[in-house]
Amino acid sequence: MEEEEELKVMEKGCKETPVRVYADGIYDLFHFGHARSLEQAKKLFPNTYLLVGCCNDEITHKYKGKTVMTDKERCESLRHCRWVDEVIPDAPWVITKEFLDKHQIDYVAHDSLPYADASGAGKDVYEYVKSVGKFKETKRTDGISTSDIIMRIIKDYNQYVIRNLDRGYTRKELGVSYVKEKRLRMNMGLKKLQERVKKQQEKVGKKIQTVGKIAGMHPNEWVENADRLVAGFLEMFEEGCHKMGTAIRDRIQEQLRAQQLKSLLYDEWDDDDSFYDDEYYTD
Repeated sequence: MEEEEELKVMEKGCKETPVRVYADGIYDLFHFGHARSLEQAKKLFPNTYLLVGCCNDEITHKYKGKTVMTDKERCESLRHCRWVDEVIPDAPWVITKEFLDKHQIDYVAHDSLPYADASGAGKDVYEYVKSVGKFKETKRTDGISTSDIIMRIIKDYNQYVIRNLDRGYTRKELGVSYVKEKRLRMNMGLKKLQERVKKQQEKVGKKIQTVGKIAGMHPNEWVENADRLVAGFLEMFEEGCHKMGTAIRDRIQEQLRAQQLKSLLYDEWDDDDSFYDDEYYTD
């Protein structure tokens, strides 16, 4: 019976009346993985009208968690996707017969992973659609997801904070305390210093090699002497940089402690438990 119904829909899709396919989701931080899944849904039939449902903030935060983008922003992103014909805001978490009938939906397209419904019983939100043979599977794109993007941001959190501070955002807008801002700037400064030291080491090595060639020393003799010279120079240079970095760090820590004491005395200190977290102390 289901095969006969599908044949009828296929015939419908080949004619002027398109097959109405529905896809739904959160679509937070809309990316090419989302777009590819919608492309698959759009190309299920020769003539497809793709409706895309987007859950609102209230239901999404309740059943899945906080989003980066608001529901209005997520809907707007979908409207700019070339594969989408119509966006349905405030989409239901669980698809019912009434919803399918209301929007005259022939098929629902989604990946095959089960999604828990709103009952808390662990049932699949697409259970009804699958039971009536109206479910069409799409494939997820490996290596990209909203969670992956968020994890990348968290991983490089310090760099993004500094970048946005440099762009003019205040530490309060970024949720960063006075102490944490100073620590981040200190660590980024030391990192840049280390990079400069490394480049300087490479330059010195090249210059020593050039001197050896001019002096006309035997290759084996020159390699031995150059290695010894470079090793000695780098040892002294790194020791000096380490002492300088330690001195800078100690100086900044003294200033931070003084600032903390002053702020506590005048009740101006920002509460921040992370002050006692050594996460941002890097050598």
